[in-house]
Amino acid sequence: MKKNRLISASTFLAILLFTISSCTNKKPVEDSKVLSDTDRFYSALSAEKGMNTSFMEMFDSAGVMLNANQMPIEGFEAIKKSLLSESDSTFTLTWEPKFARIAASGELGYTYGTYQIKDKATDSITGVGKYATIWLKQSSGKWKAILDTGNPGLGDSK
Repeated sequence: MKKNRLISASTFLAILLFTISSCTNKKPVEDSKVLSDTDRFYSALSAEKGMNTSFMEMFDSAGVMLNANQMPIEGFEAIKKSLLSESDSTFTLTWEPKFARIAASGELGYTYGTYQIKDKATDSITGVGKYATIWLKQSSGKWKAILDTGNPGLGDSK
């Protein structure tokens, strides 16, 4: 189990470092607010239509999900299968980006922030944590997630 976390963490760090280091093209950089707004849009979609719908809408066809205690879930069809294997009807997942950055190339970016899970029956918060998402700008101009990961808990720093 510890080995899987190391693989997931090292995979995430490798992709993040590649994302940051590969963006040396000197094109004009889009305002990072666009990426924060994109992230907030998907959170609002999750609140309105459920996490599964939101995640299936936000992921690129080559996207990867890094979930706790699992091997990476690679590609849209695998992500869809994983999401639909569990119902999202009893809880609401929402998140708030705390930071966004777009690479100089304008093609890649990332966001990170906090999330919360609420029980729909009681409207009580049942989980909080942190997340990071790496985004790829599509030829249409729309941003899609190519890697998403999160971990539970915020300790006393809520």
